[in-house]
Amino acid sequence: MDYTEKTLRHVNTYKGIIVDVQTDMIELPNGRLTMREVVRHPGGVCVAAVDRDGYITLVRQYRYPFASHLYELPAGKLEPGEEPLPAAKRELSEETGLEAARWEELCVLYTSPGFSTERLYLYLATELRRGQAHPDPNELLDVVRMPLTELLERIGAGEVCDAKTVVGAMWAERKLRS
Repeated sequence: MDYTEKTLRHVNTYKGIIVDVQTDMIELPNGRLTMREVVRHPGGVCVAAVDRDGYITLVRQYRYPFASHLYELPAGKLEPGEEPLPAAKRELSEETGLEAARWEELCVLYTSPGFSTERLYLYLATELRRGQAHPDPNELLDVVRMPLTELLERIGAGEVCDAKTVVGAMWAERKLRS
């Protein structure tokens, strides 16, 4: 059965720095009317950078919504008109100082399809070279290397809960194993 919803009206509710919010009046396939809130997001990239010794590079940063420091894969939002792979290379370099000779797309995630348009492009970066990190002025973070196996153990223990990091680490391990 086709459950496509018909947009009758939308109102731009909020225009922010990173996201915009719109509220839509829609008609369901059964004829009922309801509202949908949609967070418009430009999308982003995330990089699982794994060196030849099996270490993955993470960033540890404070995340205000959770009032906690989190371990995460390097990531960032897409700039207008920017393609995902160049953005991934830019973010990895900015946040960690790493450059990679080999890149593979792991997957594309819809982070919260119930209310957000965000698409996150995940990459595996290997054959790494170290350089100097140059994060944005508002990015305060520590670069952390740990064995990929340890990260997977921490994920299994519930110590690392960031969704993009969980998915990226699991895909990276799978890709590297095959």
